[in-house]
Amino acid sequence: MTVANDNFTEADLIELERSIDSIVAICHKMNAHWWIDPITGEDLRGQTLIVPTKMALMHSEISEALEGHRKDAMDDKLPHLPAVETEMADLFIRAGDLAGAMGWKVGRAAREKQAFNLIRPDHKVENRVKKGGKKY
Repeated sequence: MTVANDNFTEADLIELERSIDSIVAICHKMNAHWWIDPITGEDLRGQTLIVPTKMALMHSEISEALEGHRKDAMDDKLPHLPAVETEMADLFIRAGDLAGAMGWKVGRAAREKQAFNLIRPDHKVENRVKKGGKKY
């Protein structure tokens, strides 16, 4: 059986890191105004609950994507697009914005995590088909 990850190269991992870093930079640049209190001008990045709040908003995007997929629905704001696609886009936007605001190096982390996942034993097909193996 051919495994898709046999086709990955170091160049693919480098491109993954570069692409994610680019998405993070663009998403945060376009959404930086959400990190400033519009009344006080306070930088919200210092608030204790800002990160969990932003993460909760990502949960809501996943839930909306799931519901769009479950109902095979079109988006309510961009009715020419499937809701699952627009909500997944919202997830990427929110995740990129949060990572950019916090200065997290998620491109590097994705590159290293993907490289690890390509060789981890519990992800290999022969281990996934064993009793107790990961089915998904």
